[in-house]
Amino acid sequence: MKMMKLLLFLCSVLWVSADVLHEDLVIRGCSDSDGEEMYTLDGEEMWVADFKKEKGEEPQPPFIDHMSYQEGTYETAVNDLNVCKFNLNATRKAMKDFPLKLDRPSTVMVYSRDRIELGEKNILTCVVSGFYPAPVKVSWTKNGQKVTDGTSINVPYPSKDSTFTQISRLVFIPQLGDVYSCSVEHPALQEPVTKIETDSEDPQPSVGPAVFCGVGLTIGLIGVAVGTFFLIKGNECS
Repeated sequence: MKMMKLLLFLCSVLWVSADVLHEDLVIRGCSDSDGEEMYTLDGEEMWVADFKKEKGEEPQPPFIDHMSYQEGTYETAVNDLNVCKFNLNATRKAMKDFPLKLDRPSTVMVYSRDRIELGEKNILTCVVSGFYPAPVKVSWTKNGQKVTDGTSINVPYPSKDSTFTQISRLVFIPQLGDVYSCSVEHPALQEPVTKIETDSEDPQPSVGPAVFCGVGLTIGLIGVAVGTFFLIKGNECS
């Protein structure tokens, strides 16, 4: 009992002193059919175990110095996954199964990485957040047809409220009239949530009105100047 009180005390102290310069977080989790192990720094993914490809990935952003992890990190993640699944089964038997908490995604939004230019390669990003448990299933369509080429999705990232965020991307070349959609499926949703990004209108503003306004303003100023000149000359003659 004394040891348990000591552990609880240490946990509370660590929680209170969370105001630090950097936050280094290790995430491990599993289900009956899936697993996750991730190393993060200040909210950025540094290393992720891809159990389908059977290797580790380092999806680090380009604006930081790249950090490599030692050999054997993936093998350690596989061992952690096996331990996690063993503990999950033991807990389920001890508790005679347990109800699964379901939180539907609170936010689904789609935006382009760059300003849309017709015919120029761009990336659509679909951000899904506030859901539990992970993961969500994200699918893309173009003009009502399912798209798989150029799509990707990251591993679920936990938030401080115990929900998750997941991001899917689609590389695309916008053309006039194209309509893209991102659909999200989750056990807490009775039907998929869909967000639409449309390129049905030319994003470039027309230069015609600006040209006509500019010409009209110039002619008006010239007319005022000429009228003022003759008015002054007329006064001098009189």
